[in-house]
Amino acid sequence: MKIATSLVVASTVGCASAFAPVSKSGRTSTGLNQAGNDNEMSKALPFVPRPKLLDGTLPGDVGFDPFGFAGEDKASLIYMREAEIKHARLAMLAAVGWPLAELWDKKIASFLGMQPALTATGESPSLLNGGLDKIEPEYWVMVVAIAALFENESKQTAEIKGKKYIPGDCGFDPLNLFPEDKAGQFEMQTKEIKHGRIAMMAILGYVVQEALYNQPVTAETPMFFQPIF
Repeated sequence: MKIATSLVVASTVGCASAFAPVSKSGRTSTGLNQAGNDNEMSKALPFVPRPKLLDGTLPGDVGFDPFGFAGEDKASLIYMREAEIKHARLAMLAAVGWPLAELWDKKIASFLGMQPALTATGESPSLLNGGLDKIEPEYWVMVVAIAALFENESKQTAEIKGKKYIPGDCGFDPLNLFPEDKAGQFEMQTKEIKHGRIAMMAILGYVVQEALYNQPVTAETPMFFQPIF
C-alpha cells in the first residue's frame, strides 16, 4: 500500500468527470426544465436517474450527486458550485505546494537561517501530521487577509455582473486566460473544475498516506517527485 497517492491520483483521472455538484451556466437548470427528461439517466451513474438540477448545462456536470449536495433549487446549486470551485483552486495549489515543501523546505530554511517547518519525519505540517505550531502567526494573518480580499472581490463582481456572474469569479485573470466566446469559456471552466476535483482527491491521498505510514509522500512515492536520471 505504499503507492496510495499514485493509486488515488490514477483512479481519479477516470472518474473526475463524475464529480459535478454545481457551477455557472447562462442557462442553469432550476430543476423545472425536465420536459421529456423524467427518465433520463445520469452519465456518471447510468444505472440511476440523473438529479433534476444537474441537466448538463453546468461545466463538468455529468449528473453525479448521489448525496444530494446540489440542493433543491438554483440558489443552493450555485452556492455549492461557488464553494466547490474555491476548494478546487485551493486544492490545486496545495497539491503542488505540499510535496514541494517536503522537497525544498529544509534547503530554503537553511539558506535563510531559519528553522524548517516540516515535522521530525520530514512531512508537511497538517492537522494529522502535526507541526502546525511551527507556523508563525503572521502567516495565518496573511492567509486570512488574502482570503478576505478575494472573497470581497468575488462579492463585488457578483453585484456588478448580476445574472452574468460566474461562480468563483473574483476578477483575477492577469494573464487573460479566460476566453471571450461562450464555448471557450465553458471549456475553460470544465477543465478547471475537473483538474480541481482531481487535486482534491490527490490532497486526500497525501493526507491519508502520510497519516498511515508516517513518511513524506515524496519518500513513499519517489517516482513522482524525484528526477528519473
